[in-house]
Amino acid sequence: MKSEKYEILIVDDVSENIKVAISILKNDDYNFSYAQSGESAIEVLKTKRFDLILLDVMMPGIDGFHLCKIIKNSPAIADTPIIFLTAKVDINSVAYGFGLGAVDYVAKPFHPQELKARVANHLELYSYRKKLKQNNKELSCEIRNVKDQYLDDLASAQEEIVYILSDIIESDSGETACHVRRVANIAKELAILDGRLSDEEVKMIHLAAPLHDIGKIFIDNKILHKPGKLTEDEFEMMKLHPTHAVKVLKKSKRKLIQIARIIAYEHHENWDGTGYPRGLKGKEIHLYGRIVAIADVLDALTQNRCYKDAWSFDKASAFIVQNRGKKFDPYLVSLFEKNLSVFKKIVESEQC
Repeated sequence: MKSEKYEILIVDDVSENIKVAISILKNDDYNFSYAQSGESAIEVLKTKRFDLILLDVMMPGIDGFHLCKIIKNSPAIADTPIIFLTAKVDINSVAYGFGLGAVDYVAKPFHPQELKARVANHLELYSYRKKLKQNNKELSCEIRNVKDQYLDDLASAQEEIVYILSDIIESDSGETACHVRRVANIAKELAILDGRLSDEEVKMIHLAAPLHDIGKIFIDNKILHKPGKLTEDEFEMMKLHPTHAVKVLKKSKRKLIQIARIIAYEHHENWDGTGYPRGLKGKEIHLYGRIVAIADVLDALTQNRCYKDAWSFDKASAFIVQNRGKKFDPYLVSLFEKNLSVFKKIVESEQC
């Protein structure tokens, strides 16, 4: 049990927003401090340590992103968890906020129960982490279990963040809302069957695959969701999305995001060198990209889209087999062909 109260700092230039947050979070275990500017928050942080910071993004002067960067560059307080509370929830802002080191991103207006749950979870995780640091010389069995739970929670949170980003990408199309999850699960099974990848790599492919089309956020929806065939100019615009993805994902050094970058950049390359954006051929294409290429095409063909009706699984799988050595890695297609029932189950049973 925690004997002392959690200290929470709320930073927002609108006083009413601070009052609402305190009203929602009012709890015997919490003490609240607040600041109405980035500058005043810096002064508060010089005099007091906090267990959690709730931070607005859009403020005059030092905005939330800049303040987050200052905090993460200050060794004494760098490990303080930061949750952004903001209406600025476009994909670039969300990705940038996580890149700066925030642990969560809650969109305004937020649901009271959602805010309570996320604050409580991150306070508990932060408390566990401090305990682990204090007992790093000789961990008791109990603390080892806490550490395992913390790491499991962290991994789950990482996966959830990827799916949140993926859902934002797909949110304007009801037709593709579950595409990223099915592609991830198909890719995972194919990676396991391949046998050349470690368990860690298989897990990373599963987590990273949902971001395979993140570059499409830069493509006009009139092109993305056009019923019928694209013009030559429109297709050339569409072919830019892997390059756009690299620009978004290359900023992170995390292994998960590096794998997502490889997948996004190379899953449209063809085994015979006729793909895009670079015309890579055969084993020049990274194995991660070759795996997700099959997963992406299989799911895209078997689902309804504004420009086509869904194919049957048999027709879609036959297309993949027929393009062995042309569009797809022959070895991976052989594995796919020998295990059609595994992939059919994913395609037909995993609906949202």
